[in-house]
Amino acid sequence: MRAFLASVLLALVIAPSARAQVGIPSEKAGLVIGDAPRVDGVRINFRDRHLRHVRGVNLTIWFPYDRPHGSFRGDVDGLAIGLPATGGRDIRGLAWGLAGVGAGRDLQGLAFGGLGAGAGHDFRGIGFGGLGAGAGHDLQGLMFGGAGAGAGHDAVGVLFGGLGAGAGNDATGILFGGLGAGAGRDATGILFGGLGAGAGRDATGILFGGLGVGAGRDMTGIIFGGLGAGVGNDLKGIAIGGIGVGAGHDATGLMIGSIGVGAGNTLTGIAIAGVGAGAPTVRGLILAPASGGEDVQGAIISPAFFDVRPDGEFHGVSVSAYNRVRGEVHGLTIGIVNYARSLHGLQVGLVNIARNNRPGLRVLPILNAHFD
Repeated sequence: MRAFLASVLLALVIAPSARAQVGIPSEKAGLVIGDAPRVDGVRINFRDRHLRHVRGVNLTIWFPYDRPHGSFRGDVDGLAIGLPATGGRDIRGLAWGLAGVGAGRDLQGLAFGGLGAGAGHDFRGIGFGGLGAGAGHDLQGLMFGGAGAGAGHDAVGVLFGGLGAGAGNDATGILFGGLGAGAGRDATGILFGGLGAGAGRDATGILFGGLGVGAGRDMTGIIFGGLGAGVGNDLKGIAIGGIGVGAGHDATGLMIGSIGVGAGNTLTGIAIAGVGAGAPTVRGLILAPASGGEDVQGAIISPAFFDVRPDGEFHGVSVSAYNRVRGEVHGLTIGIVNYARSLHGLQVGLVNIARNNRPGLRVLPILNAHFD
């Protein structure tokens, strides 16, 4: 026993270049101490330099030496344990390090690092890092980082980061970031960001941002932004913005903004705003103190003001203190003052102006009408 312990101590402290090894029953199988290249069984070494492949258990003190081009060398199939850190090129199985765990290329299985856990290329499985966890390329599975969790390319699964969670390209699944959550390209699933959540291109699912939620292109689903929610192109679903909701092109569904709701092209569905709502084309119901558009069809309830641009059209029913349609009205307007350049319907209010009526009937109290 004394001789064996002495051999163990010698193998662990001797210069790595000497490649001293002690093996029971051999240097390739069983219990091997030292920098043996290939082992089936249990391998114990201070820091790996010559490792090629371990099938079983690889116990080390520190990360492997880098290869000339800056990546780890040697694969582990089974259990990789580091006191305080461990790593390898490809790790398949369970990796655990008091300080950290890292794979120069791929990691498949379970990885637990006191400070960090990650893979230079792809990670598949479950990863936990006290500060951070991530993959340089793709991630599939569950990733938890005390500060952040992310993937350089695509992420599929569940990412939780105390500060942030995200993917450089596409993210699919559940992303939670204490400050922010997002994807450089498309995001599909549930995104929660304490400050913001979003996607560089399209977002589909449920998005929550303490301050804002957005997508560079299209967004579909349930969206909530503490201050605002908006997209560069089309918005479909339910969107709530503490200040406003907007879409660069079309907005379809239920849109609620404490100040405003708008779309660059068409607003379809129900829009509720504390101050104003509108779009060049409106199809549906608007509930806002002020509203307007160019081509409006539906029901409008705007206590203060409803406006249709010159040469525009309104089809439906509008209730407002001042209905100003500088185009055609096809339907009913109810207000204190109703104005229509061309009336094809009915006006009810104190002052009703229909410019296309005969002289003497163009301005009437209580009621005015024109039917082709």
